[in-house]
Amino acid sequence: MTNHEAGRAPTLVFVHGTNSSSALGTGLIRELTLRGHRALMVDLPGHGDEAFYPRAYQAPQDLQALATEPSPLAKITIDDYVERVVDVVRRAHRLGPVILAGASQGGVTVSRVGNAIPELLDRVVYVAAYCCVDLPNLTAYLSTPENSDSLLPQVTQALVADPAVLGVTRLNWRSADPAVFRGVREALAGDFTDEGVSRLLNLLEPDETAGIPMADARGEAHTWGRIPRTYVRFTLDRLIPPALQDRFIQEADRLTPDNPTDVRSVAAPHVGPFDRPEVVEIFSELLSR
Repeated sequence: MTNHEAGRAPTLVFVHGTNSSSALGTGLIRELTLRGHRALMVDLPGHGDEAFYPRAYQAPQDLQALATEPSPLAKITIDDYVERVVDVVRRAHRLGPVILAGASQGGVTVSRVGNAIPELLDRVVYVAAYCCVDLPNLTAYLSTPENSDSLLPQVTQALVADPAVLGVTRLNWRSADPAVFRGVREALAGDFTDEGVSRLLNLLEPDETAGIPMADARGEAHTWGRIPRTYVRFTLDRLIPPALQDRFIQEADRLTPDNPTDVRSVAAPHVGPFDRPEVVEIFSELLSR
């Protein structure tokens, strides 16, 4: 039975990526809402209204203190992320079917939620996101051949503390180093204007829980693997290269040959933006089925 036949419109629940918040999806949610769809972004624990901005992060910055100032995000785990999203999905499901989407590291949470409550999800969608199947976690995929030309190091040059010590990945998006600005553009925002990159930097948050990339995030065939899925490939992505995105798709399809991935491609860099007309059209179509 399709959503239309069921007579109940679906709700899109979208999970943001690392060091960010629901702010990056505002344009997408606005456009979908104006088309008559139900859609929302979820702020994961420690993000959005709960974000932590170290005192040393403010101007004038104290870089020495920034490397050591404790963060409440160090105590947050992948289970906390999953619990937050499961709660939102359960509430949305009372109104009808739910489509759960995630961007970038948000794919880790999407897969874990899919394992936990497959019966409540009408579809899972990965938007240039990590979708672990054969390997246990995000970190394991960073050393694969398909990730060899990733420009992730261009972003991590903004790292100002040891994640193993601080418990968070702390990035100084407000750095005055022009190499950081260039690195963010090249890895995340290839076709953005200078003004667009500046706006992006001011939307990103300094702290991200360090344990998330190492958390087991494999989709399981008997739970997650039962859910219809879509992968939106960003062909200009320099952080998660298209070759790695294709590996995720291929691994998922081998695990669930009777449930192949619906693959879409958009000529966009890693952070979209997600309100690009092509991305809006994809989600509008999925919500209209």
